[in-house]
Amino acid sequence: MNEGSNTGGRRVAPKKPRRVLRCILRTLLAILSVAAVLVAGLCMIMDEVFNGPSETARNRLTMSLLEASATKWVPAVFIGGDTVEQIRAKVAADLPDEQSDPTQVVVRTDDLLSGDEWADYPDGLRVEEVHGDTYNAYVMLIRDPARVYLASSSRSYARSRPGTRITQQIETEGAAAAINGGAFFDNGTISPEVGSVPCGLVVSKGEVLWNDGSSYHGFAGFNEDNILVVSKKISAKEAKESHIRDGCCYGPVLIMNSAVNEEAYNTNSGYNPRTAIGQRADGAVIFLCIDGRQAGSLGATYADIIDVMVEYGAVNACNLDGGSSTVMLLRDEGGQVQTVNNVSLLQEDPRRMPTFFMVRPLDGE
Repeated sequence: MNEGSNTGGRRVAPKKPRRVLRCILRTLLAILSVAAVLVAGLCMIMDEVFNGPSETARNRLTMSLLEASATKWVPAVFIGGDTVEQIRAKVAADLPDEQSDPTQVVVRTDDLLSGDEWADYPDGLRVEEVHGDTYNAYVMLIRDPARVYLASSSRSYARSRPGTRITQQIETEGAAAAINGGAFFDNGTISPEVGSVPCGLVVSKGEVLWNDGSSYHGFAGFNEDNILVVSKKISAKEAKESHIRDGCCYGPVLIMNSAVNEEAYNTNSGYNPRTAIGQRADGAVIFLCIDGRQAGSLGATYADIIDVMVEYGAVNACNLDGGSSTVMLLRDEGGQVQTVNNVSLLQEDPRRMPTFFMVRPLDGE
């Protein structure tokens, strides 16, 4: 008999597993305690910024958090929903007109691809990289604006019908290029309803597909003369009167009739991935996607987008949905679709969404 294993004829349970369990529990408790302290400290700092003396700091933090799906609910906790909407509206306020003047753009219809600028781009598509202090950007120029249109995940939107991924939609459309489009339902969860329906007004192929009456902070759409119309806000009736054929909401409007939105330029935005659309005076369309939330590209502000658009000669330009939605696709000569920008490494696939700006292939392609 092994006397060391019995006491009074009873077996003594080993104590090591209990010690390991206590050690694990204590470690978890310590981690939770540290996390609680960090969260409490972060809340105190954010409260100080939101309710402190600097309105500029408050506005910049608000817009930075609103631009990310997971944190868009945070500002309202500290300053209330009404104040959040006032800050959002302020960004769109500093423009002299409500809507752009179509006569500022004259689309060249004679020999669209002539001239040295397009000599090496017979397909009328040109992609260039732009680098700023905090970002890497990709600019796509589309010579013929008649080729640009708004594709939709459905002709009849519903929460029960998920949106599509841009990589799927470009194949469905057979398009030559694409970027993500406008605003959509996003409650910050992984619900299949996220990306199913748009926000604001959506017009595709001359038909109003969606109009939930929400007051969004910018609209970008092409009229029947292939001129990009940007507006602070627009109703379905106004869109019809302006002969809008394809467009959606997001914002803010960044450039209108060559005038820069100074409020957006100077304040109220963080460093994030960005997507924007613009048009030059000769009609060429500008797609812009900026990488963000990456080691090599922190992201861009509204001011950065405006600087790029001005550099490329934009007469009108509007910010589109950004963040993890930012994607630019281009079909190569072999017919394969390539992702031009660098999307987040955390995303295995692009997000589902309801609207996309796409480029039709040239006739005969």
